[in-house]
Amino acid sequence: MKKYKTIIVDDEKLARIDLKDVLKSFEEFEIVGETNSLHSAEVMINKLHPDIVFLDIQLRGESGFDLLDKIDHDLNFIFVTAYDKYAIRAFDVNAIDYLLKPVSEKRIQQTLTKLNHQVHKEPDGLHKLEYNDIMYLMLNNKYRFLKIDSIIAIKSNADYTDIYTTDKTHLITRKTMKEWETRLPENHFCRIHRETIVNLVYISKLDDGLSHSHKVYLEGVDRPFLISRRFSAKIKEKFL
Repeated sequence: MKKYKTIIVDDEKLARIDLKDVLKSFEEFEIVGETNSLHSAEVMINKLHPDIVFLDIQLRGESGFDLLDKIDHDLNFIFVTAYDKYAIRAFDVNAIDYLLKPVSEKRIQQTLTKLNHQVHKEPDGLHKLEYNDIMYLMLNNKYRFLKIDSIIAIKSNADYTDIYTTDKTHLITRKTMKEWETRLPENHFCRIHRETIVNLVYISKLDDGLSHSHKVYLEGVDRPFLISRRFSAKIKEKFL
């Protein structure tokens, strides 16, 4: 049986007690800590490295969403709140689930099913991405959000990849070209070279040069990228 190290973040003591009572019925959740503020939650996460954080959205003077920008660990969030108006934003940041208070055992069972399904189906996190998805990954040595539709191009850089985005921020992440090619939506992204993947939306011009060399020009990127002969027909088929 898979066990998940779990932390509860809620500024109401009674709410934490109620949630702990419900979670006690599920051996899969191993509660390793609880806290009432984002600062103490950040400290606790960095110290204990949990798998799951049950996170209240509305804390005193704080928003639970702000915690996501403060941590450098890969973990899953389950948002808990008394209001349903934050549901869309919760799923925009790839939360496992969104729970309304008071939380019932039946609802936690549904959450656990989702969690186990994700672990079983995507052990390496290599699920196919949609164009409007938001990734949460290590960028420039810090976990950040990355909108898929903001990616202009991706280029290989030894064991890393460089990401060109619409805001012209230079991003580096430890992901392979193979992983990017596997995950990115094929109707928007195309590999044009062993070292380069481009977003078709941002192609401004294809150039047939001398000696059968080809180049692609992208909006927002100063210099063109070479298209290898292997991928030339593929990019033309998608673009023309």
